[in-house]
Amino acid sequence: MEAGGGAAEDEWLLESLRLYEALHTFELQAPTRVIEWARGSRVCVAGYGHSGGNEILQLLPPPTLQVKETQGLCPERDFKVECGGFSNRPVYSLKHVPDTSLLVTSGPPDSSLQVWQVSAEDSASRNSEELSDVAFLDCNTLLICCVKGQLCLADIRQPQSPLEAASVPSAPCGERWCMGVGRGPQGSDSSSHPVARLSSGGQLTLTDVRKTSESLASAKCRVSSPSPSAEFLCVSWAPALEGCVAVSGFDGTVHVYETQSWDSSGREAEPLFVHKGHAFSGLDGGEGPPLVTVHTWHPQKPRTLLSAARDGSLHVWDWVQSRGSCG
Repeated sequence: MEAGGGAAEDEWLLESLRLYEALHTFELQAPTRVIEWARGSRVCVAGYGHSGGNEILQLLPPPTLQVKETQGLCPERDFKVECGGFSNRPVYSLKHVPDTSLLVTSGPPDSSLQVWQVSAEDSASRNSEELSDVAFLDCNTLLICCVKGQLCLADIRQPQSPLEAASVPSAPCGERWCMGVGRGPQGSDSSSHPVARLSSGGQLTLTDVRKTSESLASAKCRVSSPSPSAEFLCVSWAPALEGCVAVSGFDGTVHVYETQSWDSSGREAEPLFVHKGHAFSGLDGGEGPPLVTVHTWHPQKPRTLLSAARDGSLHVWDWVQSRGSCG
């Protein structure tokens, strides 16, 4: 982290010495709203500007993420660009196709999908609803979430087949939705994937991909107001912590929740941990705290996350485990 960030940032750094096992920060050339893990622990990011020329980058993460020893706070700017290309449209969603070198992206002005290999653009698939998220359940099956909250299953081997939409959770009209798809509990059916849908009003609904029309649990995230820019809503499941989800897109923070005790009441949930680093890093810029645009979990390290904000900041953080918390 660069020096000269102001008193608020210095205070947050001192507090971080007690709260984080590790913290890395990195400045991107342009802000991103997607962070995706690719083969070999690579990290993919992409721009979302509407003026064209949005760069898609594949980055090599800091070496400290490849070892088991904890390193503490580290100001190294040690993400390395491995390869990249450019998209003429904003990238609102980016997914790596498992066991391949393919990336799938989507973004306005329509609902088409772009399939990338190195720098070559391949085919597109269309749906009449605006999309918010796309997730691969296996190499052939996709789960698609529309901004109105519907979930649709699609098979890339049958691109022209009609999509059937699951019912939308009960929520005020006009709210936008995003989704996060996780892995089933250890030892469970391989077709079992937990799905979390997050609304711009902070409602979080949990379902199973095998029966998306039925809600397993729901809760209200602890947010003071609806998301000011709903296209940055992000919810994700921890791959190495059972029942933990992270939520961002409402302000300059990332909230982590433990969901195993949730029921269908929809009551407000208490976050397990709140990352406030992006909020402090932008206080001295005159425009207020920067909005967090995206976050993702490390695939092996249980409590390590990456997050990015509208000011271009990219953080890697690992919170200190407390008694009674997941992990």
